[in-house]
Amino acid sequence: MPSAILLAITGWNPQGWDERFRALAPKRDIRSWPDRIGDHADVAYACAWKAPHGLLAEFANLKVIFSLGAGVDHLMDDPLLPAVPIVRIVDSDLTMRMTEYVALHVLMHHRRVGLYGRQQRQRIWHDHHQPAASEVAVGVMGLGELGCDAAAMLRNLGFRVAGWSRTAKAIEGIETFHGTAGLESFLARTEILVCLLPFTAATEGILELPLLRKLKHDGALGGAYLINAGRGRLQVDADIIAALDEGSLSGASLDVFPAEPLPPDSPLWDHPDIIITPHNAAESDPRAITANVLEQIARFERGEALEHVIDRGRGY
Repeated sequence: MPSAILLAITGWNPQGWDERFRALAPKRDIRSWPDRIGDHADVAYACAWKAPHGLLAEFANLKVIFSLGAGVDHLMDDPLLPAVPIVRIVDSDLTMRMTEYVALHVLMHHRRVGLYGRQQRQRIWHDHHQPAASEVAVGVMGLGELGCDAAAMLRNLGFRVAGWSRTAKAIEGIETFHGTAGLESFLARTEILVCLLPFTAATEGILELPLLRKLKHDGALGGAYLINAGRGRLQVDADIIAALDEGSLSGASLDVFPAEPLPPDSPLWDHPDIIITPHNAAESDPRAITANVLEQIARFERGEALEHVIDRGRGY
C-alpha cells in the first residue's frame, strides 16, 4: 500500500525539511522533489510549499496534501490540484511567531519608533506626547487561529482591540464585527489595522485606497497605520503608497507582497513611512512543523479524522 511522503518545496531550502523528516520518521519512505522521487505510485502524502503547478497531479495514489506554511493559496492556485484533503498547518510555534510580529509592529507604531528614528538621524532631541495603549484602537482583520491569538495578546497589552471576520465570531473580551455590513464600523473605530486574512477571490486586493481612507485618523495616535502579515495579494501596493502620501495612512508595516521577492525597483523600498520585512513574520520551523505533519499522518492511518482540513469552497 502506498505510504511514501513527498517533500515538494520551492522558495525555501528543502534540506532542513528533508533532514527533519528523516530524523523524526526513520522508518518512513521520504521522497524529495526533484531529485529523489522514485516510483510515483508509492507516494501517499505530499508536504508542499509553492510546488510547481501540475506536479502533485502526477501522483495517482496521493491521499493528503499538507501545506508547510500558514497559507494555502500556493496550492489553490494550481488548476490541476488533486481532489484530496488539504491540511493547513496550525502550530503553536508558528502562531506565537506571528503574534510576536504583530505585537512588535503595533508597539513600534504606537511608540512612534519611525518618528524617533528620523529624529535620531537628524540629531534632534524632542519628546512627543505618548498616548496610553488603552486610548488606542487596534483592529484585527481575520479571526482564525493567528488572528485570535494576536488579538488576545494586544488586549493583554492594554489596547482597545476589535476583530473583523467574514462570518460572525464571539471572542471573550474583544468586540467583533463581521461581513460587509460590519466592515465600515470596524474600520471607522480602528487606528492600527492588522491584516491576517487568508487569500481568496473575495479578499484579493481588499487593502486598497477606498478601504484605507475609512480608518480612524483622529484618534489618540493622530493617524492611521497598516500592518499586513497575511497574504501579499490582499494589498494593492500603489494604493498603500497613495494613502501614505495623502495622509490616509501615517505608516505601514508590510511583510508580504503580491510579487515576492519584492522587486528591487518597487517604490515601497524607499518610502520613509514603510517598514519592510521579507515574509518572515511567522516562518515555518521544520522542527515544529514536521512533528505536526507526522502526527496528522499517524492520526489518518489510525482511521481518525484529519485536523485543520481546508474548505475548498471558501479557500481556507
